[in-house]
Amino acid sequence: MLFNSIEFIIFLPITFLIYWLLRRQLRWQNAFVVAASYLFYGWWDWRFLLLIAFTSLCSYFSGLLLGRQTHPARRRWVLWGNILINLLILCLFKYYDFFAQSFADAFLHGRADRLLLHLVLPVGISFYTFQALSYSIDVYRRSLPPSRNLVAFLAYVSFFPQLVAGPIERATSLLPQFQQPRRFSRPLAVDGLRQMLWGFFKKMVLADSCALYVDQIFAHPDWYNGATLLLAAVLFTLQIYGDFSGYSDIAIGCAKLFGIRLRRNFDLPYFSRDIAEFWRRWHISLTTWFRDYIYIPLGGSRVSRPRVVLNTFVIFLVSGLWHGANWTFLAWGAYHALLFLPLILLGRNRRHTDVVAAGRPLPSLRELGQMLLTFFLAVMGWVLFRADSIRQAIDYYRHMFSHLFNGAPMVTAPIDAWVLGLSVLILLLVEWSNRGQEHEFSRQPRSLILRWGRYVLLLFMIGAYMVTNEMPFIYFQF
Repeated sequence: MLFNSIEFIIFLPITFLIYWLLRRQLRWQNAFVVAASYLFYGWWDWRFLLLIAFTSLCSYFSGLLLGRQTHPARRRWVLWGNILINLLILCLFKYYDFFAQSFADAFLHGRADRLLLHLVLPVGISFYTFQALSYSIDVYRRSLPPSRNLVAFLAYVSFFPQLVAGPIERATSLLPQFQQPRRFSRPLAVDGLRQMLWGFFKKMVLADSCALYVDQIFAHPDWYNGATLLLAAVLFTLQIYGDFSGYSDIAIGCAKLFGIRLRRNFDLPYFSRDIAEFWRRWHISLTTWFRDYIYIPLGGSRVSRPRVVLNTFVIFLVSGLWHGANWTFLAWGAYHALLFLPLILLGRNRRHTDVVAAGRPLPSLRELGQMLLTFFLAVMGWVLFRADSIRQAIDYYRHMFSHLFNGAPMVTAPIDAWVLGLSVLILLLVEWSNRGQEHEFSRQPRSLILRWGRYVLLLFMIGAYMVTNEMPFIYFQF
């Protein structure tokens, strides 16, 4: 079920009403969360429910076994058994055909018909698998006690707002919220609706408008001049941000309607002053997952320099592979590893942990230059991410830079330039003015007229200029 669908518009208020009618019966309320979440997820394909249920039960029972075992070796066997089972499922559905085809290309002249399984990739499998695994790892580390409440645990893994595209929650934060009674908070719910509105605007107006142009240019990049290709790359940079951070805003805001707080997943990444800051602000829940469960256990940056280089490449290559079964994602990860390495080797990866231009209305020229450079580097990386193959990405770069000054950008796609320009301007103004806030739409004018004027403007743009078909979120494929 898509957030931007008629089904969800019907599903949400009904779920909200029943949920709060059950507020005095925690077990039944959690059971309803599980049922509603499974309905939400099974709307795509009921067979997906078998996988998420199996993943949840594996991690739940492994947690119970870890709680009972005291022998270190046996606890490791339990942990690694659960990790391997879940990763094997993930790899089978997401990566088997990719590696089988790569093997066939290398050794069988591309004849992979008998090797390929052609399995349908379950929506959001990477997200809920990582969420379930983090629980087992935290129980193994004794960061939290094993849950004996199966219903609460199933609700933790399957909670529908963040089920298919995050944020990837930790059991230490989300699971306790399902283990204790929740009370309706009107201010929290209002703030949630406000954040959802901002998320729908970013997705349905900004991202989907950019997609019309981007899809056409990337389909035939050799037809266009360099300026057009550069514009398409910039618009994809805005599209993927509006699409993914828009989903996160809708998910976090929706969770607030149910008295649940989810972690922030984006913190104005395109205002970053270097790549290290960009990665602290982009897809925060995944970045910190890799840091806490892979990078630090490998030794992090407190090892020899060759090991630091190896650890950095491991973390970025795994991050690239997590995004999809394509060599372009691995190349995208390697690209960011190369950008990140000088900063970490020189000890400059933690320079910018504050809010840019804090206490000032405008950035300094130095800060502006740093942000523009970081944005440009991100744009170049997104070309790799968006391309269908390494060859297409190389051709895209070559054609873009060799024909960069051969004319102005061509606008041939069915987009409204005024709407796109206005949506980008609104995005920049709102996000810049809300630096350091809980979310980009949290600070509101004191004037009732101005406050409601903003709401009406966004609602009007969503209703009048949204793409008529239900465009899926980009990260659903991951």
